[in-house]
Amino acid sequence: MTAVSPDLLRRFDVPGPRYTSYPTADRFVEAFGQDDYALALEQRRLGSMAKALPLSLYVHIPFCESLCYYCACNKIITKHHDRADTYLRYLSREIDLHTAHCGTGQVVSQLHLGGGTPTFLSDDGLRELMAMLKRSFSLAPGGEYSIEVDPRTVNADRLAVLAELGFNRLSFGVQDFDPEVQKAVHRIQPAEQVFSLVESARSLGFESINVDLIYGLPRQTPESFDRTLAQVVQLRPDRIALYAYAHLPERFKPQRRIVSAELPTGAGKVSMLSRSLAAFMDAGYVYVGMDHFALPADALAVAKRQGRLHRNFQGYSTQPDCDLIGLGVSAIGRVGATYSQNAKTLDEYYDFLDQGRLPVVRGLALTRDDLVRRAVIMALMCQGELLFEPMEQAWLIDFRAYFSAELEQLETMAEQGLVVVRPDGVEVTAMGWFFVRGIAMVFDRYLQADRNRARFSRII
Repeated sequence: MTAVSPDLLRRFDVPGPRYTSYPTADRFVEAFGQDDYALALEQRRLGSMAKALPLSLYVHIPFCESLCYYCACNKIITKHHDRADTYLRYLSREIDLHTAHCGTGQVVSQLHLGGGTPTFLSDDGLRELMAMLKRSFSLAPGGEYSIEVDPRTVNADRLAVLAELGFNRLSFGVQDFDPEVQKAVHRIQPAEQVFSLVESARSLGFESINVDLIYGLPRQTPESFDRTLAQVVQLRPDRIALYAYAHLPERFKPQRRIVSAELPTGAGKVSMLSRSLAAFMDAGYVYVGMDHFALPADALAVAKRQGRLHRNFQGYSTQPDCDLIGLGVSAIGRVGATYSQNAKTLDEYYDFLDQGRLPVVRGLALTRDDLVRRAVIMALMCQGELLFEPMEQAWLIDFRAYFSAELEQLETMAEQGLVVVRPDGVEVTAMGWFFVRGIAMVFDRYLQADRNRARFSRII
């Protein structure tokens, strides 16, 4: 840990993709529409391996009762919970359209409810949603079934309902325990409330509890964030996701309510990250990669040790690489060699479904080069090792010739101690894991050709 110098952290404080996909979502095109997506679903159904390959499902619930100023998610602020009833009716239509193309009973090994605030749905609404999914898909025993939870919207009884419905993983949005920071971002939630909920979740037998944190928020200082870190270590969740706040008020309207003068300096952010890494590692957490930490016994840390880590639009996963169906407004999916995204507004989403059409408005059919580079980037992001021979056999390329320019760029990173370039491959060092996004960027053909990276969050 002491080898990760502030100077190196500063050097990599540049914008870059998170690589939940490659190519990244900003490369999706409107020329890819619902007909292309329907064809991909049909091909999955007809494929000889379709029944053997499990699915991942993502369901986007866009509603929130109050606005968090830092948020860049697709959300709708409302206190009218009846809007969720209408939304569930349309989700049912979208599910039916999917099963019309890919058949019913497809095995699902991973389900994630995101938002917005999934727990904006009432208990009956959540029961209805899960019943819809179980009618159309087959949820595999032992799968990962997770839901994002706003601590302000649940109590112990509601957590018991989530357990009853089959969820086995929870992710609590904490961001920061400091009351002044909470006021500055319009999200008040006492630490005692979160501690009580985590205790209840443990007693209910949830397999993994995650806590989300953000550094770089207004009124944060390295010293104030130290106090939050100490509380999180005391809370001891199974997993921690530590994100850097990306202040992009020109893109995300809610962020215009943040007072720019109250944001920490770049040096302050670097200090917060450095202290966070030290605090979590000292507390026994394993650095999984990018922003994720896990206790050694957690499935994510075990998958990292065993080389079974995967990455999809929900981030790191223990589930094998599989197709992902995205349901709901703005949801992104991956089926075969395609990516797709649903309409981003409710009106447009509803309009598509009223016409009996899948609500896909853009996407991408991957080229062979895209697939090769995706395999390379995911090997680096997930295994931290890139072996030339398996890539050459899988894609019928001469790796050193195909990626000669990229390997030349890696030499500088090798001098910085981030990678080791061997005759048979590339290995990310222990220090390099903290900058793996930057290493992966070397192989991003689109990013290398387009130096306008301001649309991405910063690596640090």
